[in-house]
Amino acid sequence: MRRFLTIAAAAARKIVTRREVWPQEGIASASSLPPAPALAAAVKDLPLCRRFSTMPWSKPVTIDNINPKVLKCEYAVRGEIVLRAQLIQQELLTKPSSYPFNEVIYCNIGNPQSLGQVPITFFREVLALCDHPALLEKSETHALFSSDAIARAWRILDNIPERATGAYSHSQGIRACREEIAEAIAARDGYPANADDLFLTDGASPGVHMMLQLLLRSEQDGILCPIPQYPLYSASIALHGGTLVPYYLDEENGWGLKVEDLRRQLQSARAEGIKVRALVVINPGNPTGQVLSEENQKQIIQFCKDECLLLLADEVYQENVYVETKKFFSFKKVSRSMGYGEKDLSLVSFQSVSKGYYGECGKRGGYMEVTGLDNDVKDQLYKIASVNLCSNISGQILVSLVMNPPKNGEESYELFLQERDLILASLGRRAKTLAEALNKLEGVSCNEAEGAMYLFPRLHLPERALKAASAVDMLPDTFYARRLLDATGIAVVPGSGFGQVPGTWHFRCTILPAEEKLPDIISRISTFHQRFMDEFCD
Repeated sequence: MRRFLTIAAAAARKIVTRREVWPQEGIASASSLPPAPALAAAVKDLPLCRRFSTMPWSKPVTIDNINPKVLKCEYAVRGEIVLRAQLIQQELLTKPSSYPFNEVIYCNIGNPQSLGQVPITFFREVLALCDHPALLEKSETHALFSSDAIARAWRILDNIPERATGAYSHSQGIRACREEIAEAIAARDGYPANADDLFLTDGASPGVHMMLQLLLRSEQDGILCPIPQYPLYSASIALHGGTLVPYYLDEENGWGLKVEDLRRQLQSARAEGIKVRALVVINPGNPTGQVLSEENQKQIIQFCKDECLLLLADEVYQENVYVETKKFFSFKKVSRSMGYGEKDLSLVSFQSVSKGYYGECGKRGGYMEVTGLDNDVKDQLYKIASVNLCSNISGQILVSLVMNPPKNGEESYELFLQERDLILASLGRRAKTLAEALNKLEGVSCNEAEGAMYLFPRLHLPERALKAASAVDMLPDTFYARRLLDATGIAVVPGSGFGQVPGTWHFRCTILPAEEKLPDIISRISTFHQRFMDEFCD
């Protein structure tokens, strides 16, 4: 402070050189300072850089002082292997010969259009017209767009104030879109659905976050989750400060879900003082691809009712069923068929435009249907939704289209059927071909994908491979996936990112690469795997 006052006094006397402010023989006495008004004026005249503190600056945010829940959160689908894949992709642009392949193939994530899947024409036509309503006024539009797409766009826009698709909507979503989705759910299930029970979201993930934010009060609150599971759940539970209570799917029996295992895990958690709030079920399964039987679903519903648990039903792969012996049934349909209504069971169901035959991941559309919760609880959910204002309008429109595609007799119907059926049939063939190829590899076993978009093969690795992984501080499945990427350019996700029975190792691989590329991908994996097993043979 003395030094500062001396500087101010010197400036007031129009002393300009640093030597005059701090003469070598000592600092001038503060007793000769001018009166307060003159001092204030002097300070005002000082250069800005000389008014700041000389204390050293330290960063206010570091890895040591951020929220520990963020550090605990992990999302393997875009984790270490994918970051490595992106670096390789950049290197290939500048040094094409630096790797024994010329492209990176991302088999790590269910992102269909990034691997060549073509959008459904009707959906994109309606979206284009809604995004640019002026097209509807042009005569040439009728030559470029189907009549039913034009009619659907008018119907949607007429229910949006000022036809402004760039404006905020109701926080639960556009009323007309919710009503169309409710009608579609009722048609699918054979039981009524209410638009007021629907929250339109940017994909299914925000709905999951909203529910966990509502449920989890502390680490003493737990959520029963399948293992393996989609890492959205483990990451979200960590972020919201809860506890994941695992239940293990039965790999030896097609990744089946046994209710006795659920009950055992529930009792164990309760014995440790964990208040289990909800059960997560993913059907069809991710990453495991199983499709639950209706009888199994009934057992799960009865378990939730008996144990007073909220059932969180992830049903985003409901269109992706590839085996004739299985069929998708929503948990709502099954529960209503058992005679259970709003007063008997609490159920939240999730759907998304990212999967199915549509694969519109980047459009970020989805919904959750909330049933069996009191109105005052739904009011709190609405409050959470309101904090985010609303989901994006294009996604809201798209999810209403996905749930209400063209109908028989409409102009787009035949093309829609052709596009949908080609995609689903190809996915089924790819799932079968890839599973058969993996099962031919030494030390690999793989259940068929009854549905969804993935295979989750088990790796029976030699002891030398386990030791080599340990030597470089990697888990064995991560070690395998890293070596696979560096040798072939194929990015998969280590099974440890999804959870697995301790002592077992897996990886998740999508079935999404274009069908014509599959032989090359299988050849790359097969060649790599044989060399890997030869290198680490015990």
